[in-house]
Amino acid sequence: MNNPAETVIVIGAGMGGLAAAIRLAAAGQPVTLVEAAAGPGGKMRTVPSAAGPVDAGPTVLTRRAVFDDLFALAGERMDDHLSLLPQAVLARHWWPDGSRLDLTGATETDAQAIAALAGQDEALAFRRFDRLASALHVAFDAPVMQAARPDLPAIILAALRDPSLWPALVPGRSLSGMLNRQFRDPRLRQLFARYATYVGGRPDHSPAVLSLIWRAEAAGVWAVSGGMHRLALALADLARRLGADLRWSNPARRIVRQGGRVTGVQLADGQTLPCAACVFAGDPAALAAGHLGEGLETALPRSATGPRSLSAWVWSFAAKTEGPLAHDLLHHNVFFPDDTRGEFGPLSRGEMPQTPTLYICAEDRHAPIRPHGDERFEIIVNAPADHPDQPEDFARCQARTFQTLRKQGLWFTPEPGRSTLTTPAMLDRLFPGSGGAIYGRSPEGTFAAFARPGARTKVAGLYLAGGGAHPGAGVPMAALSGQHAADAVMVDLTKRGLTKRGLTSASMSARTAMPGGILTGSVTTGHAPSR
Repeated sequence: MNNPAETVIVIGAGMGGLAAAIRLAAAGQPVTLVEAAAGPGGKMRTVPSAAGPVDAGPTVLTRRAVFDDLFALAGERMDDHLSLLPQAVLARHWWPDGSRLDLTGATETDAQAIAALAGQDEALAFRRFDRLASALHVAFDAPVMQAARPDLPAIILAALRDPSLWPALVPGRSLSGMLNRQFRDPRLRQLFARYATYVGGRPDHSPAVLSLIWRAEAAGVWAVSGGMHRLALALADLARRLGADLRWSNPARRIVRQGGRVTGVQLADGQTLPCAACVFAGDPAALAAGHLGEGLETALPRSATGPRSLSAWVWSFAAKTEGPLAHDLLHHNVFFPDDTRGEFGPLSRGEMPQTPTLYICAEDRHAPIRPHGDERFEIIVNAPADHPDQPEDFARCQARTFQTLRKQGLWFTPEPGRSTLTTPAMLDRLFPGSGGAIYGRSPEGTFAAFARPGARTKVAGLYLAGGGAHPGAGVPMAALSGQHAADAVMVDLTKRGLTKRGLTSASMSARTAMPGGILTGSVTTGHAPSR
């Protein structure tokens, strides 16, 4: 029998919570995971459609080694539980003038494609940009992604050793500013600036170092057969096989403390579960907002949760495609506007973009045989956080999404209705305290990465995991936050003599890998009913 005084309670079954529960259980620690939704996933949720469950969150998987390691903790292989489909093309990019560009992650192949689009000078500029992003990717792995907190001295040392990094590390230089120096073609500036939005930032305000996300994505992209929510289901099953107690549809209402230390978690059904430690894998802003009880407002500094990242309007639906581009969609597609000022200007004012960039995941296009009937689609439109539902929002979003696509030669039959749209206000209701922000704290500002909270809080026995904690938003990043949380819990419980096996670390994997990847849709939870 497990001793309740040794149990670790994990609140939230998103990627961070699942990863923390798996690592703690693999280390022999009793774990109870509680989740408000009817199943796992957090923002990796689905909604029903005529063609089956359609993803309404992350669109693809990157840095699969992070998840291979989780299965390896149980002596298993992820490929025995999931079918991952590598994508030969990372994304197909479209512009209103009819031009388009496929990127594969292979430097020379992509340089040739860029030369065909924009000329040889821009291909040379891309090679320079690619080298810089690669160097940043390597330099920031150990001191940032793999570290429990960003290691500023190690970052400075890496910069001193490699002057090629300096253009991206100049204080105050934005991603857009750096790209304006790299490229002359505005389409390429648009394309590589979009990586700021992958972690919830505006390119003009986000640090140039975010260019490393390009190489994180270029290292490989996989679709999950059946949808990304299958990954969450597989991880939950893995946690259960390792001995974790998983409880659905029972939200945590209060984190109980005695003598200044966490001693239990009270659930919505009135039951209080005693524990030795608690990992909160929701938005850290929920603590300051009092959603987990009084007295936790000082668990984190205010700068750890604000300002907020971007939110999104998310269409999730099934339909047939028509028009000249109907057969040209790939799994991941990006439709750019003529002018980004019509997107980021309104976003800065808290308004819906007038000319948004549209991210389209054609969920069934990765299959060897395409479906003959309706296909499943997810379309993501950047939105401001803390945006309440307004009567005119649906009509505006519908027009700015589907009329824009129709002008470029793509339309859907039937056109999605109101029930297929997730709004920022709905996201705030799904994830209390978030304000609808889907990436936690904003990445904007030179030192934003240092303000994001780590695993430990100021409250003894309370730890953080998830996209709102270090190392940040995105599927593999959130999973790494679970590793950092599990490591911190095991170290602290060992000091208190409360570890089941006396292990000092839950980090038992043989490999490490820098996370990164496509972050466009960390948007919405598990098996919540469609709205």
